[in-house]
Amino acid sequence: MGYSGAVKVGGAADVHELTDLMISKVAVGRMDNNAYVLRCRATDEQLLIDAAAEPRTLLALIGDSSIASVVTTHQHGDHWGALREVVDATGARTYAGRYDAEGIPVPTDVLLDDGDTVTVGRVELTARHLTGHTPGSIALVYDDPHGAPHVFTGDCLFPGGIGNTWGDAGRFTSLLDDVETKLFGALPDETWVYPGHGNDTTLGAERPHLAEWRKRGW
Repeated sequence: MGYSGAVKVGGAADVHELTDLMISKVAVGRMDNNAYVLRCRATDEQLLIDAAAEPRTLLALIGDSSIASVVTTHQHGDHWGALREVVDATGARTYAGRYDAEGIPVPTDVLLDDGDTVTVGRVELTARHLTGHTPGSIALVYDDPHGAPHVFTGDCLFPGGIGNTWGDAGRFTSLLDDVETKLFGALPDETWVYPGHGNDTTLGAERPHLAEWRKRGW
């Protein structure tokens, strides 16, 4: 069976095997959050995206190799609920967007700005600052030299639309503008999208609906 990206709380992780990177996706917590463990195949170094909930589940997924880093995509509590336990158990270095770090109760070691690089072993990820769902949300882009790019979008992009901006027209416009410019405008249709909740998608599947999203306002 190939990777589908469809995971359920209490169920097994799904693993996307790339040439240089292994991506393990698991669903955790009462808000059905996705967490992702990235492992460099050359060095076995690991990075966790969103220590959302269920620290035992996350630590079991991490395994004996531990992790070097945890990136929190944004400041909402359902995305850092297990961060303290994971950091205490692993000693991992913490990363978050500069403008969201104050809202995360575990201290952030590295503040990320747009265009910054995050490494896991020999693999490089690029941070993209997307404003609107929160002030400092971060997406991470892996431009795979062997195939299509991959992007971890937190709560900024899902199948069917962008993240919640709670009816605030300014925040909605800001987020959609950033998503259009920094993701859809910079990456090809084949780009695989790993959201903070629910199933995966691709930019190609969502691109035809951008005008529809802007018209409806959410």
